[in-house]
Amino acid sequence: MSFSAISPQEIIETIRMVQMEKLDIRTITMGISLRDCASGSLADFHRQIYDKICRMAERLTRVGDEIEREYGMPIINKRISVTPLAIVAEGVAKSPDDFVAIAATLDRAAAAMGVNFLGGFSALVHKGATPGDAALMASIPQALATTERVCSSVNIGSTKAGINMDAVAEMGRVIKAAAQATASTHGLGAAKLVVFCNAVEDNPFMAGAFHGIGEPDCVINVGVSGPGVVLRAVEAAPDADFGEIASIIKRTAFKITRMGELVGRAASERLGVPFGIVDLSLAPTPAQGDSVARILEAMGLERVGTHGSTAALALLNDAVKKGGAMASSHVGGLSGAFIPVSEDIGMIEAAAMGAITFDKLEAMTAVCSVGLDMIAIPGDTPAETIAAMIADEAAIGMINRKTTAVRLIPAPGTKVGDWVEFGGLLGRAPVMPVNLHASTGFIARGGRIPAPIQALNN
Repeated sequence: MSFSAISPQEIIETIRMVQMEKLDIRTITMGISLRDCASGSLADFHRQIYDKICRMAERLTRVGDEIEREYGMPIINKRISVTPLAIVAEGVAKSPDDFVAIAATLDRAAAAMGVNFLGGFSALVHKGATPGDAALMASIPQALATTERVCSSVNIGSTKAGINMDAVAEMGRVIKAAAQATASTHGLGAAKLVVFCNAVEDNPFMAGAFHGIGEPDCVINVGVSGPGVVLRAVEAAPDADFGEIASIIKRTAFKITRMGELVGRAASERLGVPFGIVDLSLAPTPAQGDSVARILEAMGLERVGTHGSTAALALLNDAVKKGGAMASSHVGGLSGAFIPVSEDIGMIEAAAMGAITFDKLEAMTAVCSVGLDMIAIPGDTPAETIAAMIADEAAIGMINRKTTAVRLIPAPGTKVGDWVEFGGLLGRAPVMPVNLHASTGFIARGGRIPAPIQALNN
């Protein structure tokens, strides 16, 4: 796609979107394959992964800063994703302690490169776990408690494979332990951990980014965020019907995507690595005017969470994808609308007043980009209950052939109505109530929930 035909009017519109409507490039994420590092001793592996990450990403932050200055487009984060560590480290890492040490090496590399997060401390266990997978999963609480920049993800289900309920049960325990291990920061470790169904290989957003095995040796993926731009466009059409609203959102998403690809291709050219995808996800922040919830409310809802919220979100998500697909042939990742509670001022307010509940959030995840995201729950929530939440969300993803995810924070020592503060883009959130009836017997069954019949579509 050529960008030589960008008009002066488009440039003026972009300046307005940046200055007045909080348009930004949320992240430039460099994906790096570590598959060629999977040889030799454990000490060799540490050296090889550190050296390769630093060699490939040496100019990442500098190039990002140059593009930001030249284009006048804020680039909030520069990040790295790597091949799932359970795959590349299995031949040399034999214990959870070995994986904790690998996480420390990844953290050192991320710090040396000046990036704020590195994703890929990950395992793909949707059909079963190898010894390496099991060791990595067991290491996650300590790994996230002892590192600053490392993010972790585990894929426990897919439409093709079904849901690995043994892994679901384990991840319920891991999330609980990760929160406990970071109790001094309200369970921040759990905020750096995502459990997926149908995980994608080119997601640039944290904490779920990893560099998939079908990806090239190195690639640049861009995550764009423009909820404020979409909000202003919807607010400017108070009398429009839903068909017109969808068209307005599509046109807006088209413009945002063009800017995202322009920045991504510039970074690709200067770094000398392939351009991968632009992920057009409306990723909110706690700042006023940067909220997905406010877009839904601008459609006529008194508060997000009331009846009609799921339908409004479905329209928004679909229109964003259609507009992005028209603007670029390289749209990928998750691309749609995120609804993280702690990271969206509208969601925070709605959760605090009880307008949105856990069950309503689950219903809305059937039509949004991801799933139950950045939700604080009581610290004494049983691991089996957390596992059952994962299973419910995975079932939505499996049946609907979409990515779903769970990022829950059972904040230690908190009860319903308390507040937890994470700071920065992670924001703050009220502790929300969960169903108090047990799911223990359900989780104890183990095994695998079979794939749905639509998996047999070859």
